[in-house]
Amino acid sequence: MGDVYKALADPTRRAILDELQDRSGQTLFELCVRLTGKGFTSTRQAISQHLAVLADAGLVVLRRQGRYTFIDLDTSPLQQIYQRWRVGPCESDT
Repeated sequence: MGDVYKALADPTRRAILDELQDRSGQTLFELCVRLTGKGFTSTRQAISQHLAVLADAGLVVLRRQGRYTFIDLDTSPLQQIYQRWRVGPCESDT
């Protein structure tokens, strides 16, 4: 779960997740264009590095289709965090 917190700590990575929430299945090029339109000045290489952190945390899935790689949002790690505090450690033992 530590990787998820690390991934969410950066504002650029949160912006990437926001963009993927709006429209999952984008290519790196599409994602960069959309982020640039919102005032982010990161290079494609920097966005790729952010995506690697998000993928390591399980928050995005990179799927290859022909020549293109599509980036999909995966919220299951966030659900695990939500469940941890929704149920609470004491309540889950009963």
